Amino acid sequence: MEKIKKNFLQDSHYIAELKLCNIRLIDNSKFPWIILIPKRKKIKDIFELNTKDQILLIQEIAHVSKKMKKIFKAFNLNVEKIGNIVQQLHVHIIARSKKDCSWPLSVWVVKKEPYLKNNLKKTIFKIKKHF
Repeated sequence: MEKIKKNFLQDSHYIAELKLCNIRLIDNSKFPWIILIPKRKKIKDIFELNTKDQILLIQEIAHVSKKMKKIFKAFNLNVEKIGNIVQQLHVHIIARSKKDCSWPLSVWVVKKEPYLKNNLKKTIFKIKKHF
């Protein structure tokens, strides 16, 4: 479990804490991309959460999705629970634009590009204002 947490910490930046999930910005400047990580240990799939937490997760996904769409004026959102590499339950919320570098394909088809320090600060601030 520690290795998984370390990967999240290395590849993302803290934004805010919700009742169930932590919000983190993925360090990829090509897309406005956050992940929601439920604060529950040893959970890999949504069905492993209790019913109350399942409902709360969906509510938090909807809440954050709405904010991401508004903040980044997104044409579309990609909301995904994958977990092939990092198995700890987490949900990706990616604001997509018809002008982004891989539109209309998946964000996974292009090499990631970490944020430059100044742009990272601006993006984190832009998101944090809404949470």
